[in-house]
Amino acid sequence: MSRRAVVIGAGLAGMLAAAALSAVADEVVVLDRDDLPEGPEHRKGLPQGRHAHLLMAGGLASMEDLVPGVSMRKHLLAAGAHEIPLGSGMVALTPEGWLRRWRHPGPSMLTCTRALLDWAVRGAVLDSTGVVIRKARVLELTGSRQRVTGVRVSTAAGEEDLAADFVVDASGRGSRIVTWLAALGVDDVREKTVDAGLVNATRLYRTPEGAGRFPLTMVQADPYQGRPGRSGMVLPIEGDRWMVSLAGTRGGGEPPSDPDAFLRYTLDLPDPIVGRLISGAEPLTDVHVSRSTSNHRRYLEKVRSWPDRLVVLGDALATFNPAYGQGMSVAALGARELDRELRRSALGEPGLARRVQRRVARPVESAWTMAVSQDVWYPGTRGGSPGVADRLVTAYTRRMIRTATGSYTAASAVWDVMSMTTGPTRLLRPSTVLATLSGPPLPAAVGAPLTDDERAVLRRLDRTGG
Repeated sequence: MSRRAVVIGAGLAGMLAAAALSAVADEVVVLDRDDLPEGPEHRKGLPQGRHAHLLMAGGLASMEDLVPGVSMRKHLLAAGAHEIPLGSGMVALTPEGWLRRWRHPGPSMLTCTRALLDWAVRGAVLDSTGVVIRKARVLELTGSRQRVTGVRVSTAAGEEDLAADFVVDASGRGSRIVTWLAALGVDDVREKTVDAGLVNATRLYRTPEGAGRFPLTMVQADPYQGRPGRSGMVLPIEGDRWMVSLAGTRGGGEPPSDPDAFLRYTLDLPDPIVGRLISGAEPLTDVHVSRSTSNHRRYLEKVRSWPDRLVVLGDALATFNPAYGQGMSVAALGARELDRELRRSALGEPGLARRVQRRVARPVESAWTMAVSQDVWYPGTRGGSPGVADRLVTAYTRRMIRTATGSYTAASAVWDVMSMTTGPTRLLRPSTVLATLSGPPLPAAVGAPLTDDERAVLRRLDRTGG
């Protein structure tokens, strides 16, 4: 008997889930309400799609495991993505000082537009599996509180029921999963939102001549001074372009949409390096602004009686403040958890979906803790405030970051957690704790750690007189 799996949503999480399901289902149908672009173009339904996206090493490793016969790293690099080693290819000002650059490159991340990444992943999955995509709007789940049997959809031809042996909701931030579950009688879903009121503003520039190898540059926000957070970054993307993304929290930190004010904002950051770089670069777009940035989590793993044959992944399960660059990697890690369980169990086996939902909660919890533990410190944050545990964790984390500015041992621990190749317990290894308690063996860097050639590029581009 033919086994069909249905995936709701053709974004990153949905296509990776479809790849996992293609190994065990006879038919995998991905449903999306939008007309999908044929190239690396922005699509509706992704409010953060025009802003900075970082694919961490842990997320990329998960992708490598999921798409059969394709090296996603090579595929994305061939499409135009850039590979940035955290240890040597990034210049970052943290609230505790400038991070040094080391000879050892450390784990890497990929940078490109979200449009390129989604298009490249979608193409790789469709080319290497039998997955098909249909345009349809999902109206509700079919079945009962014990077991989901498919979905009811609306198409150009009308409404129909699509039977399925397994359903994955990867429909993103706007998922109606709580409403759909309630209609089946599952009404004990707990949700939480922590919202620092972050606003993103992004503009694309042509990479200046001679600046193609300039490191990814970021000035991080400081959550601990009782003031609105303000940050900015310059990252290389496909097409010989720089993406410049600014972010600020409510109460006065919000970046503007006006181009002149955009530049002034960068120059008013704790260090003006971002503004100095772009003051001599050619802008290619207007400034795009987005406010869909809250941390929101649905604790589906804690539902008393989870229906069989249903799993929720990606932004439909949890969204994070995009300033921390975790969402895509969490989606990939979740799809890998689905893949691992599918390879151990039959597609319709009772209890399979619940096991997957609980396993998927692990990377979500790690990312949630990292994001929320910082966002609760911003003034005006809604939905959370620092408690005793937050204060203890923050005190240790700040000391560790301060140590990482001059300690390779501490820096490598930060890279591992940041890249999502390991969980936060990495920070509690004896070697890391000892380094943190001992403090940085090297003095704090005075100014951005640039090479002579990079300083020459910065001086040549600077139109601010800095």
